[in-house]
Amino acid sequence: MKIAIIGAGRVATNLTPAMQQHGVEVVEIWSHTRKAAEVLAQRIGCKATWGEIDVITHDADIYVLALKDAVLTDVAKRLHIGRERALMVHTAGSMPLSLFVDAGHERGGVFYPMQTFSKERVVDFSTVHFFIEAANEADARLLHSLALTLTANEALVHPSTSASRRQLHLAAVFACNFANHCFTLSDTILKENGLDFSVMLPLVEETVAKLRDLPPAEAQTGPAVRRDQNVMGMQRAMLADRPELQQLYTLLSESIIHHS
Repeated sequence: MKIAIIGAGRVATNLTPAMQQHGVEVVEIWSHTRKAAEVLAQRIGCKATWGEIDVITHDADIYVLALKDAVLTDVAKRLHIGRERALMVHTAGSMPLSLFVDAGHERGGVFYPMQTFSKERVVDFSTVHFFIEAANEADARLLHSLALTLTANEALVHPSTSASRRQLHLAAVFACNFANHCFTLSDTILKENGLDFSVMLPLVEETVAKLRDLPPAEAQTGPAVRRDQNVMGMQRAMLADRPELQQLYTLLSESIIHHS
């Protein structure tokens, strides 16, 4: 099974080496830019291509489109010519499977690893949940098998639909992206007072660790869940010169009260 990776961003930078390490044959990396393609291709020892879509191989069995949502549909359409029988797969959380049919492809699938990716960190795929979708059962089995190659854990590979995956991605934005933004705001407050965010790490790590034993609502602590109006009033006053942050504090506190 020959796989071509279309993209060289954060997902591809993590997914491609993991595939290679588990014996999956990656034959080509393509990117819009030469440098990005060459850096990732050199890392795993395969061919690099860049620029126009026409230069991408026609001989791969699976094309994994690890691209930004904004360009995914356009690239899928451009990949159609000469690759009509190959399996086209994207890795996006919110994009539908139907985009491949709309682009004229006979076969399409989704290979969504639900994880946050950075080029600077190596993700351990043995703990990652994969959400699989395909236009036909044979391709669904193929993608299921590919996911198991990376995880070796049947419980981490899930059949999905485009609708349920959109909900999953929305939930992930709250659990990951919004939570990380709160870490950013915390970091800003700490730095302005001569402190480093590292002092928060034991607190953050314990907060996450509790979620293995408790539902999030039961693990909630702090002044809002205690209905401690004195503390909340004092902290809102501390943010008087930052109305946007004060408003966010109020909204989050009210939401915690509402859900507890």
